[in-house]
Amino acid sequence: MAQYELIMPKMGESVAEATITNWLKNEGDTIDADESVLEIATDKVDSEVPSPVEGVLVKKLFNENDVVQVGQAIAIINTGGADAASDNGAVKKEEKPAEVAAVEETVAMAASTANTVVAEVAKSSNGNFYSPLVRSIAKTEGIGQAELDALTGTGQDGRVTKKDILAYVATRGTAPAAAPQAAAPAAPAAPAKPSAPAAKPADAGSVNVPVFPGDEIIEMDRMRKIISDHMVMSKHTSPHVTSFVEADVTNIFRWRSKVKDNFQKREGEKITFTPIFIEAIVKAIKDFPMINISLDGTKIVKHKPINIGMAAALPSGNLIVPVIKNADQLNLVGLTKAVNDLANRARNNQLKPDEISGGTYTLTNVGTFGNVLGTPIINQPQVAIMAMGAIVKKPAVIETPEGDVIAIRHKMFLSHSYDHRVVDGALGGMFVRRVADYLEQWDVNREF
Repeated sequence: MAQYELIMPKMGESVAEATITNWLKNEGDTIDADESVLEIATDKVDSEVPSPVEGVLVKKLFNENDVVQVGQAIAIINTGGADAASDNGAVKKEEKPAEVAAVEETVAMAASTANTVVAEVAKSSNGNFYSPLVRSIAKTEGIGQAELDALTGTGQDGRVTKKDILAYVATRGTAPAAAPQAAAPAAPAAPAKPSAPAAKPADAGSVNVPVFPGDEIIEMDRMRKIISDHMVMSKHTSPHVTSFVEADVTNIFRWRSKVKDNFQKREGEKITFTPIFIEAIVKAIKDFPMINISLDGTKIVKHKPINIGMAAALPSGNLIVPVIKNADQLNLVGLTKAVNDLANRARNNQLKPDEISGGTYTLTNVGTFGNVLGTPIINQPQVAIMAMGAIVKKPAVIETPEGDVIAIRHKMFLSHSYDHRVVDGALGGMFVRRVADYLEQWDVNREF
């Protein structure tokens, strides 16, 4: 009976672990080659793990919400055909191939020796097991061990799952004093840190929020929590200053209207304003390379590659920032293809972790939503970010050889937020002005 170990795939140089969020296949299910078996999540992106072989899922080696190291076996697939399952499709539990036993033993040894959060499954004094994710939520919400042990789990063997603890957190503040959960001696569980539950200044959970009849309590999803933490961290880390410039982009507007049909016919791509904006930003970075930096303590890291992040809204309402690596090496056609590819795969949840990391400067197009201005938050560890506002028609005074005239022009605001620890107003202001200059000097006769 041929057995295949499905391995947690490598998802980028900076990603060492992933959380299993959902098994798409159950033990006994038939799997086709390249068919997704489970969904996983990292601190960067969600993705699916496909099987490179066809067969029958014999054994799941981890449960949902377990944290697994890259390179570890997560499932056993029998590639020998239907003899691995009984007539009704269920796995014959009395059969345990030597390969499966060996893998289970290896996984158990790895789990017992892995470092801290990576693959640890903590056991309480009463014998209950808790995944690292459940432990983390409990710690964040100030839930003591005794209070955690009092919860009734709906997972395998009565384990407390992420859904269980989040449901408890949602009702914890309004539960009656005599309720089983509230009756658990939570206070004695944390005598060494008596102020821990209240010491959450950046956590909305520490605020006494009124709940009115008819209100709906919605738990943040995993990605929204990550975004929330990252934004708060950025505001605490960097003193933000924002400079604004209004740019006349009439030439760009007219040029795009003129070439967009031929561009799509020749290149098979729609040209938007985003790659044009990125090209101008790249040119300005070459003029002012001290914008393309990061701060490591008191050390300034001046980046050689120009990697432009482009904020993209997801159907869920969350935000993700795919990165165009070495954007300075791409022409307008290359930038257009890169922008469209990353935007499409972002919407379909198909980005790889490496594609949303390594940015050195970020662009966000708030004009997509009809906003004329924005004050964006810096994407750490970068030191600056630019927001492009909506392009609107305005009457403007135009200087001509015959004198000043009033004409209808297409204009937009550029908002440049920067870290005042290392970028002063002069540099931050000159940079955004230079980007506007490149946009205003656009050649209406330019080829693609």
